[in-house]
Amino acid sequence: MPVTVPPPPDQVHLMTEDGAPRRADALPAGRFEAGGAWVSAESGPRGLVIRAGAGPAGIARAVLTWRGGAAPAALVLGDAWERSYGDLQWRHLQPERVLPWYFLACDRAAGRTTGMGVATGAGAMCSWTVDEECVSLWLDLRSGGLPLLPGDRVVEAATVIGLDTGERPFAALGELCAALCPEPLLPPEPVVGSNNWYYAYGRGFGPEAVLRDARTVVEYAGGHRVRPFCVIDDGWTEGGGTAPGGPWDRGLPGVFDDMAGMAAAVAGTGARPGLWFRPLLSRVESAGPRPGVARDSGFPLDPSLPVALDAVAADLARFRAWGYELIKHDFSTYDVFGRFAHPGGPPELAEPGWSLADRSRTSAEILVALYRTVAEAAGDALIIGCNTVGHLAAGLVHIQRTGDDTSGREWERTRRMGVNTLAFRLPHHNRLYAVDADCVPCTPATDWELDRRFLDLVARSGTALFVSVDPAARTRRADADLAAGVQLALDGGTQGGVEPLDWLTTTAPTRWRAGDETLTFRWSPAWGATPLPV
Repeated sequence: MPVTVPPPPDQVHLMTEDGAPRRADALPAGRFEAGGAWVSAESGPRGLVIRAGAGPAGIARAVLTWRGGAAPAALVLGDAWERSYGDLQWRHLQPERVLPWYFLACDRAAGRTTGMGVATGAGAMCSWTVDEECVSLWLDLRSGGLPLLPGDRVVEAATVIGLDTGERPFAALGELCAALCPEPLLPPEPVVGSNNWYYAYGRGFGPEAVLRDARTVVEYAGGHRVRPFCVIDDGWTEGGGTAPGGPWDRGLPGVFDDMAGMAAAVAGTGARPGLWFRPLLSRVESAGPRPGVARDSGFPLDPSLPVALDAVAADLARFRAWGYELIKHDFSTYDVFGRFAHPGGPPELAEPGWSLADRSRTSAEILVALYRTVAEAAGDALIIGCNTVGHLAAGLVHIQRTGDDTSGREWERTRRMGVNTLAFRLPHHNRLYAVDADCVPCTPATDWELDRRFLDLVARSGTALFVSVDPAARTRRADADLAAGVQLALDGGTQGGVEPLDWLTTTAPTRWRAGDETLTFRWSPAWGATPLPV
């Protein structure tokens, strides 16, 4: 089998605070200790199980190293901490490159792909570094940006799984993802619908616009047995268009006065109602705040506090009682860590020097508890995670927004973000969650011919498809294209799915296998890609 249980690491280094790692002493039973902290590595039925603990000084990080790195000419691929930002790619060896969650090394000369990853739902923020001599797993065990103080508790930090196969790299990553998440939470049907963000951007819309979107996507569905969704994005509460916080117990006064009635009206069109919210931010002081911390003119909640999780659960239960069948929760990574995982940024999400209220749990454990709260409170509603850490949310979200925003204003963002995340995270689809590469816009500001190509590829892929259609951009041709794409996506896409054929050499693959066909997509306008900032 291509999936393996790795041997114990050849050496371990530990950090009880920020600074240089300290070589740990190897003790019997796979245990390593230094400075009062320890980790253990023990073979289990699924992989190599890594546990950690510490004395009064706590533990910040552990580095587990295996001798024997990648071939000098190998191409290496890793994942991203949360959403990707157009930066996923195969590269030649770069020893300092941070590879979150898993890595693959493709030795094309030998026809061999190897790799290692950690199982989803880990108790640490996990990343890899790879060079010719060794492979290292970095476990960020901190609580926020300070060392973890677990007391007598043992942290289930990670389960490590290896891969060694002669399969093509795309299939190899699919095999690894399936092994990393044996119990994904998947939607029972294809997820297709409308989302108003990429033409409204949270401004100036009301119930009639929502119902118009619902009728439009139902029209595109053409009576398909699978009902499409109509998702109301940011803008249904006060402060719309700026990703505001709660309270989430009412809509925008004078506009969305009856959110339950809104859900019923959407359902009456034949669409299924969906709703966006930002769970960890409030516009007013509320239960479970983080003292002295502000985000976007609001008050972030501390998800390590039970009272904060109770507030999140109450919001989810309310949305479900109103009748919403899909709930998109957003911004929680930013609201916890205070930044996005943009390329070129720091190697870790957490800056040093701060923590959440509960320092006995790692950041990863606290995030998993938040995602579990959302999943349990949502009942039978589908959950989309956006700006969530997908590797920790897998099994607790049905659908994961895997890339940064596409755009109804600048095609370049759709090319850079949408195409890249679809290509490089497509092996996650139906193995970790259903992939959502973000919306296909149809607006007067972008070239429909380019957007249409993205629509065609997403529809063929069988991943989640959401369209954001400005009424001002509707033409006979665009409507025909959108109807064809929506109906193909509702069918589940092309039989056999799609696969990027040139992903080893580009961040925006143009050659794709779709069933028995090989298709070529030109993603850039006549002048080429535009050098826009992220």
